[in-house]
Amino acid sequence: MNKINPKIDLVFKKLFGTKKNIELLKSLANSILPVTEQVVTLELNNPYNPSDYISGKISYLDIKAKDEKGRMYDIEMQVAPYDFFGMRLLYYWSRTYSSQLKSGESYDKLRKTIVISLIDFNYFKDPKDKKRFHRRIGLCDLDTNVIYEQTDGLELIFVELKKFKKKLPEIHSTLERWITFMNKAHKYSKENLPPELATDENIIKAMKELEIMNFNEKEQQHYESQEKKYMDKLAYENQEKRRLEKQQKEITEAKQKGMEKGMEKGMEKGMEKGMEKGMEKIARQMKLENEPVNKIIKFTGLTEDQINNF
Repeated sequence: MNKINPKIDLVFKKLFGTKKNIELLKSLANSILPVTEQVVTLELNNPYNPSDYISGKISYLDIKAKDEKGRMYDIEMQVAPYDFFGMRLLYYWSRTYSSQLKSGESYDKLRKTIVISLIDFNYFKDPKDKKRFHRRIGLCDLDTNVIYEQTDGLELIFVELKKFKKKLPEIHSTLERWITFMNKAHKYSKENLPPELATDENIIKAMKELEIMNFNEKEQQHYESQEKKYMDKLAYENQEKRRLEKQQKEITEAKQKGMEKGMEKGMEKGMEKGMEKGMEKIARQMKLENEPVNKIIKFTGLTEDQINNF
């Protein structure tokens, strides 16, 4: 089995952010982009270089690229949630978008900038029966939903890996294969890839790249630190899941006991009421037959006031 986690930012950058693996990045990007907006070529603006990482020139392990139409891409893998995540994405979008212009250049040189975030946590709150693992957000007319050419410069695309629940036999699209690879690469090797993944040459290559990937000392330290955080996150999520399941079970049991107790009390009250009604009927009959009140009280258990009210 492969032991390297492709969700760790450093591994993601080494896997998809190098010139030799540009086809892997293109396959991943096209699986996420709409069919009508597929890229033909991609050029890396910040290819990964181990010496840059060691020297501290790399501080943010995203992937910046440009396609044949001049559209800009900022692609990242994010494992853990934190406050203001959406605002942070907008900030990096604005930096990438504005960096296209040099001093004195015209605005017409600006091209659409697309931020693609693969995230290993649930960011958007969806109804239980309509969970979407892939969504695109852009600028449009809020009244008509029309997108105008000169303001169509922003797009944020989210792929929420944890919301993807399909089993292997249900996998058909390239995006589904990439998500499965990201989620389960640790379970496979290039020799035992399931048929649903083994038909894709890029998935096979990605698995091979993971198996031969090595780290220098500083990279190893970063990877181990991030892997520990990732494992801690999984442990917390599993603990929280068990806690919620236990809580839900206790609530269900309490409700069941409450219903049973309520039904029991209801039956008791019903029986009491029924018996009371029956005694009232007997008392009326005895009264019609001119039986003494004290005899009616003794026989039915009703009070004198109750009997006198008949």
